[in-house]
Amino acid sequence: MSRFWAIPLAAALALSGCDDSVSPRDVTPPAAPRGFRTVTGDGRVYLSWLDNTEHDVAGYRLYVGSCDDLGCPYTFAAATTENTHTLSSLANGVTRYFAVAAVDREGNESDLSYDTVFDTPRPEDFDQPLTNYLSTVAGSGYDFSAYRTRDYDDPATDIFFGSNGSIHQMFVPDFNTDIQDAGYAANLDAVDFAPSGGWSPSGTVELIVGHCYVVWTRDDHFAKFRVTALTSSAVRFDWAYQTDAGNPELKAQRARDEDRPGGVAPGRRPIYWAR
Repeated sequence: MSRFWAIPLAAALALSGCDDSVSPRDVTPPAAPRGFRTVTGDGRVYLSWLDNTEHDVAGYRLYVGSCDDLGCPYTFAAATTENTHTLSSLANGVTRYFAVAAVDREGNESDLSYDTVFDTPRPEDFDQPLTNYLSTVAGSGYDFSAYRTRDYDDPATDIFFGSNGSIHQMFVPDFNTDIQDAGYAANLDAVDFAPSGGWSPSGTVELIVGHCYVVWTRDDHFAKFRVTALTSSAVRFDWAYQTDAGNPELKAQRARDEDRPGGVAPGRRPIYWAR
């Protein structure tokens, strides 16, 4: 982003005078901020960057664009004196591009940050319970696209919970839905993208409190959940679901059907217990 500053004629004459006691106005902008990044939220994006090192930096200006080329100018979104900011009231499933500029005490504004930073807010929820399908069918499955529980054998179910007394597992019901364990994380935001491989060939994962899991749905959407509580009768988890199908930021490109675990076999998966 370029900036043009006009100096009034009277001020220009004063600056060109012979009074050595008058210091010329600082017209040098700060450097563009570095280390700009985002964390995806529900209807919001959390932005952060490294503090500028110039002593006279007074704050930062944030900008938003709909794409990252010359035909999509960025527009001003917010100003802050900190190196973090949250932009709220954003539509889920819509990708936006973000940039930040530094401003000094004289009002000189830097170029926009050079990194291409984009994000797509998505819905999320917390403390979602599911019952054990072996004892209570109703509410044992979850449908991410409808944000609701279902029976484990409902055709719209994406995942369902079961415990046989010795192991707690999450299952995906068909060969065109996949799941994997992404490991322990302190919070749901630790997983911000879908991996390109590592899907469970059996369509099931052992559940562990504090672990995050990634789901690749049959209709090409990405979801994730983190287990917060677990017993033989129920599981509770936090979840997020990307409404933008095939999103390149949070979703790996779909492999060819023949590369997916189980190929394209129709119907439900057999229920596999790890032990």
